[in-house]
Amino acid sequence: MKISACIIAFNEEKNIAGAIESIDWADEILLVDSKSTDRTREIAKSLGAKVLIQEWLGFAKQKQFATDHTAFDWVLSLDADERISPQLKDEILQLKQLSLNDLVDGYKLSRLSFYMNFPIRHGSWYPDWQLRLFNRKKGFWKNVLIHESFKMQDGARIEKLSGDILHYSIENAAHHHLMIGERYAPLAALQMFKQGKKTSPLKIMTVGLTTFLQTYVLKLGFLDGLAGFCIARFAAHHAFMKHLILWEKQRKSNRES
Repeated sequence: MKISACIIAFNEEKNIAGAIESIDWADEILLVDSKSTDRTREIAKSLGAKVLIQEWLGFAKQKQFATDHTAFDWVLSLDADERISPQLKDEILQLKQLSLNDLVDGYKLSRLSFYMNFPIRHGSWYPDWQLRLFNRKKGFWKNVLIHESFKMQDGARIEKLSGDILHYSIENAAHHHLMIGERYAPLAALQMFKQGKKTSPLKIMTVGLTTFLQTYVLKLGFLDGLAGFCIARFAAHHAFMKHLILWEKQRKSNRES
């Protein structure tokens, strides 16, 4: 079993070395860069990665491009702000020693995110299973605007590994707020709109509270202390924003029809 590890990136000079160093055991490391203006490509090449330049296609299409250009059929997909933990590395290296007949078609990996320098093990953030190690012949990246994932063919065999992907995505509170306002809420609303989903004034007024209670209370987010409270509070804000933006899109569409 030979593995191609692939990363998509744009202006990730602060993160890219850590990501690549955590997968330096892979048989190939492929970076697909969407025309970074910092030292991302330079750093990646210095660490032995193969670099391809591709204009930004969207998250799913960019990852599909990377998957299509790997040298080997077994692909490990990693984001620039993620790392493979030592435990997960050992598990994957054990898989590499197996014959192809002893492997399933894909493996789900749990993702452990860090927030305020604290590992988040409760709420809606963990275990956050991600299908990231897979035989590329057995599926494809779903073409969605946000929360892209690899979709296996019907009948494909999938198992879970116990080690974590370590995720360092949010720098501080201001960054978290910016990500929701500029990326996640608008993209989520657009995706919902394209799928024909509807919202209402009542939903807009209540979805924040229900999301907070679900994240902080029902999913035990309070066990993560202040970090858990902040995550639940931002989750509530994200839910409110995406439904409000969806409502605006609905009203505009109704006026134009």
